[in-house]
Amino acid sequence: MSSTALSLSAATSSRSVSKQLPFAVLGSGTILASVAANALFYFLGNTVVAYDPEFLPLANVSGAIIFTVTFAIGAVLMYAALRRFTRQPARIFSVISAITFVVTLVPDFTYIPTVPGSTTAQTAVLVMMHVIAALVIVRMLTSSSDRSAAR
Repeated sequence: MSSTALSLSAATSSRSVSKQLPFAVLGSGTILASVAANALFYFLGNTVVAYDPEFLPLANVSGAIIFTVTFAIGAVLMYAALRRFTRQPARIFSVISAITFVVTLVPDFTYIPTVPGSTTAQTAVLVMMHVIAALVIVRMLTSSSDRSAAR
């Protein structure tokens, strides 16, 4: 067997194994990955922006973690229900996620600028944290096999 065939076979096997993960593992991994990505971005953003301590939304990383965990759990539960009760869970979830994403940005552009210590750069960090969480959550959940909805 050629090395190309072996690598193709290994890639196919790894993809099918990832699609056979129990949903509880996928959901937990999604939550952890979104929290880790946002926590990492929080610290990277602080090196570039230097957060104002008076600006409470970015006063410490715990706020980012709490909000990310809360919305990620909600997303995982919603996707689990969609997998169970619909024929096209990934498509429906993607539409709902896009609408939810836009709605969650409203306070960033309306309320956040009025918060003491707020700057445009800090608002940009918050918006990017929304983008990161949305990308991680939607990608991880919708890339799972929709045919295993009965699990």
